[in-house]
Amino acid sequence: MTEPTPLDLPEGHPFGPHNLPYGVFTPHADPDARRRVGVRIGDHVLDAGAAALVLGSPYGVLLAQPTLNPLLAAGRDTWRDVRRALTAWVARPEVVPHLHPLDAVTLHLPFEVADYVDFYASEHHATNVGRIFRPDGDALTPNWKHLPIGYHGRSGTVVVSGTDVVRPSGQRKAPADAAPVFGPSVKLDIEAEVGFVVGTPSALGTPVPLGDFRDHVFGLTLLNDWSARDIQAWEYVPLGPFLGKSFATSVSPWITPLDALDAARVAPPARDRALLPYLDDTDPAAVEPGGYDLRITVTLNGHTVAEPPFAGMYWTAAQQLAHLTVNGASLRTGDLFGSGTVSGPDRAQRGSLLELTWNGTEPLELPDGKRTFLEDGDVVTLTAWAPGPDGVRVGLGEVTGRIVPAPS
Repeated sequence: MTEPTPLDLPEGHPFGPHNLPYGVFTPHADPDARRRVGVRIGDHVLDAGAAALVLGSPYGVLLAQPTLNPLLAAGRDTWRDVRRALTAWVARPEVVPHLHPLDAVTLHLPFEVADYVDFYASEHHATNVGRIFRPDGDALTPNWKHLPIGYHGRSGTVVVSGTDVVRPSGQRKAPADAAPVFGPSVKLDIEAEVGFVVGTPSALGTPVPLGDFRDHVFGLTLLNDWSARDIQAWEYVPLGPFLGKSFATSVSPWITPLDALDAARVAPPARDRALLPYLDDTDPAAVEPGGYDLRITVTLNGHTVAEPPFAGMYWTAAQQLAHLTVNGASLRTGDLFGSGTVSGPDRAQRGSLLELTWNGTEPLELPDGKRTFLEDGDVVTLTAWAPGPDGVRVGLGEVTGRIVPAPS
């Protein structure tokens, strides 16, 4: 009887050949080795550059890089060709020596982040936040249903899953306080999001229309935009988030190519008003369905606290990209833009502790104690999957972070 190999996956494995997300790794056996591009297959990582060399692929140089950026910059035709090649390679016995067990590698930030932008695209999240902070006013600001609201974050503090998150310090001032104080945040929060990774750049002064989304965006990743709500509340008027969000943004080590998610494409929710032409995605003959059916799970210290549904996002990633560039702002290879917190209509679908605990007034009851906001030592993990071809699931990996105390 032939011995099974790591390529002999159970039927329906979420990281089967229908998926093949990209990452960057080094093997534990050679920690000083050069970082290399890897592709996840089952519970193993395929050294893509080594496989390309063994099989005589013309993409050997492109895949034998320490970061995904050269592949991102190569463009959509190359993305498709490489994906087709990888799908064939993972069925070849020649690549088995170049498979590494997941638990025998270190996963790194898979691409060099150029610019980072975060949006505010869930109507349920925005409505909840409005009701918390403006209980006597309109939940949504007047512009919210006319354009995707966003802010520019700090690309240098985007970190890979598993990186500890140091509790930030800053100014904070409660409404009843006479003056601000300085110290560690006491309202440290999460934001369950999806990040989109730009591959092909665009020219300065040239907007990217809705229909060109897939020519520029390579894939997506899970993202946790850690937020210090008390620092944010004091600083954000009138210019928006700054130090309350710039200290850390965690992403999954796996970038799932958009071509692996064709079966998860869905139409966004019905909108109650007409959009300006550059955002109008109502003609299916002109624009592909812009939503993605992604099922996210949020755990705190191993306990599930929320399951936000990405399919309900009001603004799509294509609309976000169109708005981001409509003023002529250029795209760069490695740009990352976050969806904003993903929340659904039910309490169990809220993607932040701000909403789940209603700004700390309704603590979560967990087996290890009550929580309003994050405590030192807490571990938060986001996982997700999407519907794939023929009923299989497409696994989206995970992003995890542990809170460590602020420096004394």
